[in-house]
Amino acid sequence: MTNQRPAHHFRPRSYAKSELAMLYFPDASSPHVALNRLNAWIRRCAPLRKALASAYQSPHAKYYTPQAVRLIAHYLGEP
Repeated sequence: MTNQRPAHHFRPRSYAKSELAMLYFPDASSPHVALNRLNAWIRRCAPLRKALASAYQSPHAKYYTPQAVRLIAHYLGEP
């Protein structure tokens, strides 16, 4: 028997934007910094931006929908 923790399994669900950003950037100094980095990644990925717009994900929303989270994970990889 080993004392290893089970591997983290990412689950696409509704996430606060800063919560999801912290999953992608756990070493960021704050949720705000993590969100800025995630937004920069999203801005640089034109197909993801287009997919999010098609999914009616508002850039001003406080939360990502499960569909938006699946799209982000598809284009950027799981956190």
